[in-house]
Amino acid sequence: MLQGPDRRNFLVLAIQGLGAVIAGALGLPALSYLFAPPKAKNDVAWIEVADLAKLPAGEPAEIIFSHKRVDGWKVVTEKTSAWVVKTGETEAFALAPACTHLGCAYHWKHDSKEFTCPCHASSFSIDGKVQAGPAPRPLDRYESRVVNGKVQVGRVVASDGAGAGGGKA
Repeated sequence: MLQGPDRRNFLVLAIQGLGAVIAGALGLPALSYLFAPPKAKNDVAWIEVADLAKLPAGEPAEIIFSHKRVDGWKVVTEKTSAWVVKTGETEAFALAPACTHLGCAYHWKHDSKEFTCPCHASSFSIDGKVQAGPAPRPLDRYESRVVNGKVQVGRVVASDGAGAGGGKA
């Protein structure tokens, strides 16, 4: 003779079912966060950093600008800098602000016409080539372009070690 479910079995099954619903409600978002990260954008976000007409020719100018960085789902606005060098009436390039040795911020020395890193005395020419070590490669460059007389920068392109960097001049 079969008996129907008693009260105790019913309550146990109800609690287990409720636990499964709660675990699913909490677990599915957590699993999607871990295993389905947001798609990275490959688009270059061009940022206008300077008026080309106001830059001195053949002399680097340190330009400070803000940009948005996407870190997962979080968007952060950061201030950073670039050394922009005007090479002609419609041309310029931008160097990333970190030394390629250990990432220290370097500066331009007007008297010797070179970039110098204060941390370990690396020096670089105006186009970013290593003049004295321990820096292992030229300075990194921003992708750069001039549009309607305004200098725009994109992402940083690591130098390949053979030339003056991988950015566009």
